[in-house]
Amino acid sequence: MATQPRPMETSFKPKKGEPSVDDWLPITSARNAKWWYSAFHNVTAMVGAGVLGLPYAMSQLGWGPGIAILIISWVITLYTLWQMVEMHEVVPGKRFDRYHELGQHAFGERLGLWIVVPQQLIVEVSTNIVYMVTGGKSLKKFHETVCPNCKNIKETYFIMIFASVHFVLSQLPNFNSISGVSLAAAVMSLSYSTIAWAASINKGKQSDVEYGYKSPSAGGTVLSFFNALGTVAFAYAGHNVVLEIQATIPSTPEKPSKKPMWRGVIVAYIIVALCYFPVAIIGYWAFGNTVNDDILISLEKPRWLIATANMMVVIHVIGGYQIYAMPVFDMMETVLVKKLEFRPGLPLRLVSRSIYVALTMFLGMTFPFFSGLLGFFGGFAFAPTTYYLPCIMWLAIYKPKRYSLSWTINWICIVLGVLLMVLSPIGGLRQIIIDAKTYKFYS
Repeated sequence: MATQPRPMETSFKPKKGEPSVDDWLPITSARNAKWWYSAFHNVTAMVGAGVLGLPYAMSQLGWGPGIAILIISWVITLYTLWQMVEMHEVVPGKRFDRYHELGQHAFGERLGLWIVVPQQLIVEVSTNIVYMVTGGKSLKKFHETVCPNCKNIKETYFIMIFASVHFVLSQLPNFNSISGVSLAAAVMSLSYSTIAWAASINKGKQSDVEYGYKSPSAGGTVLSFFNALGTVAFAYAGHNVVLEIQATIPSTPEKPSKKPMWRGVIVAYIIVALCYFPVAIIGYWAFGNTVNDDILISLEKPRWLIATANMMVVIHVIGGYQIYAMPVFDMMETVLVKKLEFRPGLPLRLVSRSIYVALTMFLGMTFPFFSGLLGFFGGFAFAPTTYYLPCIMWLAIYKPKRYSLSWTINWICIVLGVLLMVLSPIGGLRQIIIDAKTYKFYS
């Protein structure tokens, strides 16, 4: 039975003239976004570090399965994103501004929280950790490319430099206040994706290129295949912030928010296709199974272009980090104000958000196994919230007739999503174990 969630009880009462708690929290404090905000927020959320790992995923999947999985994932995730946009205002006069609020409506108040919140937190926190690693790696690559004879600086220090930006940006109060950062990030993602595939064409097909599976054993090939599934899942993972983005768009009965939101999503998905498919296919065509897990590392020349692309990656993951951190900040501040009765204000925001940035920085410095992290988190956390949880909510809320088209499509997505969730972490964990054998802490 679908139930309507009650807002979290609070004993906090604002003083006269002070804004209410909901007017202060990041997700609900501003509702004046335009449709194009939704477009570039979605591009920033989706086209992330994952795009640079797609040629490597193709090398583990092979031509046929690789292209098929990319297309199937694009179609399924566009469908589940459409479901999320539709369900945002499924109850007349009520908006589900957060993923867990929709979960509570679909599964009941307590169960909805327990199903959605842990998965959403795993997704958002793990993305922030991976972005710390990506930002640090790309800064290091930029430094080495621009100044090949300079003294070698530890990757750990570059991650700290990257994190220093977030101690400042994380103080921006809500989604609309980071729209400039997000727009810059979206432009950068399209730019560095274009550089990646254009430079691959320019470099041409390598003379010794091979397209067979790299692993000498059948078991290794299968596990690498599983890891690549997780990398693809990680690449299509904007769903965890979609309701929070839609919450910033104004809505009336005559002009519901789903129309401008959907327009933005369509534009975002066209850009996603323009980024993903050329990078994956051309990158694999040029380098075959010797391609690096970050395509920009395989492209060593021209030096100025690779340096530019790496700096674009840094700017993009700065925006991406903020997009994924905002719902976490919202959860933290909701608990601190409504449950623990802290007074909302700058001191609370400064301390709580700085602690979060420091934590993701520390974890990124300690565990930078990049491709393994993508595979592991991609399957374990992103598959449920992106591939099949929206379908389960749809079935619970709309109750389509058994064996109808809607019922069948949703169950196909659920089965594929569960397979992805079970198989890809196995490959990702193997990749982490292999990388960990040769890893030195804080190197």
